[in-house]
Amino acid sequence: MDMVKAPYFKSDGKKGRARQLPEALFDGIVNEPVLHQVVKAYLSNQRQGTASGKNRAAVRGGSRKPWRQKGTGRARQGTIRAPQWTGGGLAFPPQPHGWRQQVPRKVKALARRSALNARAGGERVFLVDALEFEAPRTKKVNELLAAMGVEGKALFLTDGIRENLVLSARNLSHVHVMPFGTESPYDILWASVVIIERPALERWESENGAVTEDVEPEGTDDADEGVSDA
Repeated sequence: MDMVKAPYFKSDGKKGRARQLPEALFDGIVNEPVLHQVVKAYLSNQRQGTASGKNRAAVRGGSRKPWRQKGTGRARQGTIRAPQWTGGGLAFPPQPHGWRQQVPRKVKALARRSALNARAGGERVFLVDALEFEAPRTKKVNELLAAMGVEGKALFLTDGIRENLVLSARNLSHVHVMPFGTESPYDILWASVVIIERPALERWESENGAVTEDVEPEGTDDADEGVSDA
């Protein structure tokens, strides 16, 4: 199985050497049926289930028969609150109920790995150094994304809670920030690019016993890397 690589950037947006992603998390397998199941359940669980309507029994009035059964030449009617009458009840009104779907924990984990592999396979998973902003500043987030060449929606997966980064990106509708490990498959697929802090991935590797290696990209040598580091 070919190793999965990801572009690596420093905190200022300068590009470094590509990094190999841990095989335990990025195995290159995308299970689309499981992804569909979990995303569908996620969207279903967002529904409040409070939609409600009145049937003919819940509408006030209409207890008297509008006219006698026979002899009028008109269709027989039993109540003016029947569905065919204006102001009547609904035939099959929505009723409050739960839409929640339960998904096994291992299925959720498989869907998350599949979503990450779907983005990594398209070279849309980036690694970046710790983004420790001294103060909230939206302009800095925009400059970082521009330096990294990110277009469209971006998902930052950080090593723990980065309060200043969250405050910097909260008024950007195309940027989401959340701690690594708390994202859902829907969050990953929502984003065009997933940007993972390197410390977050290293922490995951140490907790799961995974080891990664740096990968030298084509056309880059140590001398060029040294210049870019400076």
